[in-house]
Amino acid sequence: MRKLFALLLMALALQVQAQPRSTASRNIEYQEYQVNKNYSDSLVAFKEKLDSMQMAEEALEDLGLADGRFYKLFAPLTFYHSPARKALRMVSHSEGTDPVSDEIDNTLLSVYLNRPDLVLNSENRLNKVGGLNHDFSAPIQQDVALVEKVDPVTVEQVEDPPVEVLVTKPNFWTFKGDYFLQGLQSYISGNWYKGGESNYSILGSITMEANYNNKQKVKWDNKLEMKLGFLTSKSDSVHSLKTSDDLLRLTSKLGLQATKKWYYTLQLLAYTQFWRGFKSNDRHVYSDIMSPFNLNISLGMDYNVEAWKKKLTGTIHLAPFAYNFKYVDRNWFGDKENFTTRYGLDLGKHTLHDFGSQFTIDLKWAIAENITYQTRMYGFTTFKRVEWEWENTFTFNFNKYISTKLFIYPRFDDSTMRDDHHGYFQFKEFMSLGFSYSF
Repeated sequence: MRKLFALLLMALALQVQAQPRSTASRNIEYQEYQVNKNYSDSLVAFKEKLDSMQMAEEALEDLGLADGRFYKLFAPLTFYHSPARKALRMVSHSEGTDPVSDEIDNTLLSVYLNRPDLVLNSENRLNKVGGLNHDFSAPIQQDVALVEKVDPVTVEQVEDPPVEVLVTKPNFWTFKGDYFLQGLQSYISGNWYKGGESNYSILGSITMEANYNNKQKVKWDNKLEMKLGFLTSKSDSVHSLKTSDDLLRLTSKLGLQATKKWYYTLQLLAYTQFWRGFKSNDRHVYSDIMSPFNLNISLGMDYNVEAWKKKLTGTIHLAPFAYNFKYVDRNWFGDKENFTTRYGLDLGKHTLHDFGSQFTIDLKWAIAENITYQTRMYGFTTFKRVEWEWENTFTFNFNKYISTKLFIYPRFDDSTMRDDHHGYFQFKEFMSLGFSYSF
């Protein structure tokens, strides 16, 4: 019984010892299979990359086109002894070396040092399965038989249709416009403790621009402004309607570029009005169409203003030489005094010619997304008389079509009749709400 138990223990021990050896044997067989497979795959890769090999060989001088040593660069990465041996030798690199082998070994050594994780095999494993073939004695020739010869296909040449070249004439013109129609209504009862009276007013304006710029130093800017406003008041028993604002003005400037922002400019400025002008409870006509009519021609320079990321834009015109022509069509002023003397003309005359200097400042400032400020300052002097006016318009846009405007207009003209309270200064201001549109 003891002998039988001893035999069973010996058999069990042998079986346990044999199992690891069997597993190790299977691992060796698998490694050999993997090496063989990697080697065969490398040959396939080498065959498919002959073009890349050829480019590499052409980069080296006096090399053949089928050097088998290049397979080391295209096969699965293997650790060879040669790169390390050459790097560690004591003799000079130029003694007894081959340029092709040196280049290949230097390339492999660089990969070994920078990407050791890519190394899959070693030269020892390759030696176990059959060793290395370091070179080919002759180029590999493939025996390719021509199975079937196909006649070349004749490609008929089709004439392309004629190409039509369309040349578009550049358009140097730009057009802009601004329109608004606004009104104001005020009602005050007859027994209001502070007094006052009800009134209604309406104001319409059209501004159109046509500007030419050929991008070759020539500019021609044209702006036509038309404004007409009416108001009613119960205190005026003579007139059912009176004008609150009346303007017809044309500004035209022809410029030749001198520098980036300066232009030599010839400017024409002409303005008059549409309607007769009255005062409350007064039948006398104080102004009319072509009474007066002003024409100003000036020669000077323009400066183009662009500041604050183009939020402030416009022009400044400075003209040391200006000619001003004034015409008054009417020749009477009721039965008290001559009409023309109100505008600096001699008694009984219709025209006035002046020479002097002139300036015009026309700017637009986008203060905020819905608030803009537009100003125009004009001045003319003959060194005997001065005419100056300053138009200021604040626009508050509620949306694309609804806005309110505040207009402030001081003026100075010492050629007119002096007022006992204001002297030669004149002032006009109004605020309106209504429809507006720009493009």
